[in-house]
Order: sequence, then structure tokens, then C-alpha cells
Amino acid sequence: MRPAPVSENHGRRGSRKLQRKVALITGGDSGIGRAVAIEFAKEGADVAIVYLDEHRDAKETLRLVEGHARRCLLIDGDVGDPVFCRKAVKRTIAEFDRLDILVNNAAEQHPQDSIEAITPRQLERTFRTNIFSYFYMTQAALAHLGEGSSILNTTSVTAYRGSPKLIDYSATKGAIVAFTRSLAHALSKRNIRVNGVAPGPIWTPLIPSTFPPSKVKTFGSDVPMGRAGEPAEVAPCYVFLASEDASYMSGQILHPNGGEIVNG
Repeated sequence: MRPAPVSENHGRRGSRKLQRKVALITGGDSGIGRAVAIEFAKEGADVAIVYLDEHRDAKETLRLVEGHARRCLLIDGDVGDPVFCRKAVKRTIAEFDRLDILVNNAAEQHPQDSIEAITPRQLERTFRTNIFSYFYMTQAALAHLGEGSSILNTTSVTAYRGSPKLIDYSATKGAIVAFTRSLAHALSKRNIRVNGVAPGPIWTPLIPSTFPPSKVKTFGSDVPMGRAGEPAEVAPCYVFLASEDASYMSGQILHPNGGEIVNG
């Protein structure tokens, strides 16, 4: 990508907010997931990165995490498969002997000009990756999450304002909002907090890989700030929600979206 996404704010120093914590991050090889992994490492957490097959990107994330003197476990596989999700959690526990933070972040999108163009195969694939996986990974992780643990779900501004060419994607992101709120209620008595982040237009590999060059060229120009955001500008939301700074927040969504008001 040119320019390359900014995955780290080098001027931001960690303050040990996640010291001795272990986080599992899906879609952690690049984009927002990579930025979150880096920020968690700066705050003292070890991380397990789940990704599909982007081995080169995943190894770069590992290098960046280890650059902050934290451990990083790479786990490749399809989060839409519940068997794999259980294996991923099992490998994380075997490596780190604990799990404190689950970040459900993996996603895919396939723009179409009309709803008629969305095939059953695309619809199922988008839902399987974007929302089924959140159920599967959460189900697998819950046995290892204790009091004070945190689950963070990545939704999107499209959940609130819609997107005419991303109807199935937007639908999954709306489902993630409802999932976050419902799960927060369900886990409140176990003192496990559940929150989400709804990014706006963020410059990640997902953008040039799914949109035509004309769209990529103007990506993000329609928000009040007039530009796309960087992954490094989103990651601090996850640090805040995972830390004790957000100890009285659950069922909430943060909106790093360049100033768009979505009332959600």
C-alpha cells in the first residue's frame, strides 16, 4: 500500500495499563488488528494473533510486538470454523497459561452495486467471518476469562449509517453492535466487560483490496475531518476499553470516525 498504513504512534509511550495480561486478537496480522497488538504490547501485554493465511504480514506484526519486549504467538486458520476457534484458544492457553482479553476483529467485505448481486455464497461467507466467528471465539474463550476480563468487538460506522454497496457487510456490523450489548448484559454478573469500537474510514489493506482505484483515491474524504484515519489512531480505543480506565463501561461503543455523528 502507498502510503503504508501507520500502525504505531511512536510518540506514544505505554504506561503498563495491561501489564501481565494476555490478549487474543483475530485479524491481527495487519490493519487495525496489528495496531491493537502493538499498543497492547506497549502496555505490557503478551498477544496471540489469529489470521487466515497472510503469513508475511503476521510475521511483521510479530516483529513489531517483540520490539516492545513482549511475546507474540501466531495462529493461522479460518475463524469462521468453530473447531479452529477452540484450537486457537487452546494454543493461546498452552503458550501463555491465561487469557484476559479477547479482541474479535477479523472481517471481510465484498462491495456490490445491488443487493441482487450478493450471492448466497458471499452472504454466508461474510456472515461467517464477520459475526459467526465472534460467537465461536467468545464461546471458546469464556471458560478461560475470569473476573475483570474484557471482550472487545470491532463493528463499523456502517452499522449506524448503512452503506448501499456493502449491504451484507453493514448487516454483520449491525449484528455485532447488538451482540456486544446483549453479551455485556449476559456477562455482567461474571464481571466480564464487553465493549466495541466502530471505526469510520480507516486506511487498511482491506480498502485497496476491495474497492476500485477511483474509490481508493478519495477514501475518507467525505467525513468532517476530510481524510481517512490511520490504524494507530484507532488502537488507543481498544487499550482504553481493555484497561481499568474503562472499569465502569460495558455494552458501549466508541466511534473513531473522523467526526461523523452517528448517535449510537
